[in-house]
Amino acid sequence: MTTTSSPSSPHRSTAAPAGTLATHRPAGGWTALADRVLSGGAVDRHEAIAILDSPDEELLDVMAAAWRLRHHHFGNTVQLFFLMNAKSGLCPEDCGYCSQSKVSDAEIPRYNLLSAPKLLEGARLAAERQSKTFCIVISARGPSEREMEAVCRIVPEIKARYDLNICACLGLLSPEQARRLAEAGVDKVNHNLNTSERFYPEVCTTHGYADRVATLDACRSAGLQLCSGGIMGMGETRADLVDMAMELRSLAVESIPLNFLNSIDGTPLEGVSKLTPRDCLRGLAMMRMVNPAAEIRIAGGRELHLGSLQPLGLYAANSIFVGDYLTTKGQLPEADYRMIEELGFVITKGAEAAEPPCEALPG
Repeated sequence: MTTTSSPSSPHRSTAAPAGTLATHRPAGGWTALADRVLSGGAVDRHEAIAILDSPDEELLDVMAAAWRLRHHHFGNTVQLFFLMNAKSGLCPEDCGYCSQSKVSDAEIPRYNLLSAPKLLEGARLAAERQSKTFCIVISARGPSEREMEAVCRIVPEIKARYDLNICACLGLLSPEQARRLAEAGVDKVNHNLNTSERFYPEVCTTHGYADRVATLDACRSAGLQLCSGGIMGMGETRADLVDMAMELRSLAVESIPLNFLNSIDGTPLEGVSKLTPRDCLRGLAMMRMVNPAAEIRIAGGRELHLGSLQPLGLYAANSIFVGDYLTTKGQLPEADYRMIEELGFVITKGAEAAEPPCEALPG
């Protein structure tokens, strides 16, 4: 894969390409911007880039503005998500950030779709860890018929046993596959945009950005909620991050995971990410300000890149994964529970923190 072997410089140290927006701080400051969004206004691209460009001395003001929006929609609640890598490696795609892709030499487990008892055990663990949603993930371009049948069989059994929402992340989906998942009881489908349309060819060539949008459109048409987000730190510009956030807003995505690239040895993006904890906080704040009513999740790489500033991230985001990720370890659940408690927040699975209907999101 040649497009990711020499990626552009990491986020924030990259000079924006010609034609991208200059920084324009909002009139009246960050509090005034939050007030405008709370009154029904929308953050524009200039203002979103200004959030990412904000100086360190304004970081707490930016986070306070994001907190006002987060608190308005979700109070002091935190939703937990539990991820299960139901099929590992063996993927024919060339996504440069992924340890499971065909261009990765990372030393990871490789196995076909887990058995029904193992998936049920994962669901039991998700419920035990107070998760609201059980995420079933496979590495693939898209699911085979056998994998579709297995997921559609296990979902009703999981929901009959446990008080869990189900999110399926199965790769590219056709309208018919999306309909079958909805009929089986899947609540939402995860399919990340990952970055902007402009930058996408730099990280993947075996499928395109439009293919991902088509999957999201098919899932929306089938009545499924959408979970879609992206990755910071792949070499994208600030304008790319903002374009992704704006596209998620236009798609009325209910759930937005924001990952921070874990540059896994053996992947084309090995050694690329040079994010600081403050960059990550600005990214979360920007995503909240652009998508004020969406459920925003601090996803992969939070332990590595946010470090001791992880608690501050929950002043913009309102959910986290509890436990491990696909091929990398997360921090112990007990540490997450302690962090949430020490912030004065509460874990919830109730309707008061349910994802808003899509019409509640600005278009």
